[in-house]
Amino acid sequence: MSGWDHPDPFLLRLRVLPEHIDVLDHANNTVYPQWCQDVGWAHSTHLGMPPSAYRALDRAMVLRHAHYEYILPALCGDEIDAGTWLVASDGRLNMRRHFQLRRASDGVTLLRGDWELVCIRISTGRATRMPPEFLAAYQPAVTNPSSGFPA
Repeated sequence: MSGWDHPDPFLLRLRVLPEHIDVLDHANNTVYPQWCQDVGWAHSTHLGMPPSAYRALDRAMVLRHAHYEYILPALCGDEIDAGTWLVASDGRLNMRRHFQLRRASDGVTLLRGDWELVCIRISTGRATRMPPEFLAAYQPAVTNPSSGFPA
């Protein structure tokens, strides 16, 4: 699969609907972060960590910082391939997730995004170490486990 920022993306196919369109006749910029969240949750669920597992463990990976590069607009009816990867983890508190949204018809990249995530205890909102269940589910999926965070 050429044209992806990293090998073997987790993919979710999306469609630009009329409710996504803004006054400029393209997908509103506010929709792209929602699509990133949708593919992120789908990937997490695929790895065995759906929202119900987060609640059962009283732990969550939450957004600390997000960066989006809007490259080209999406139009009503476009099908979008949303790809995501876990690109770094310190195996303790922090992970990074990368996103790439491409128009399915021609493979043109519309958006790139990056999230820095931190593990918290849901009941307190405080940062805490990732539980063993997170490590077992997420670490094997990290594309470059030795990079991205200081020891």
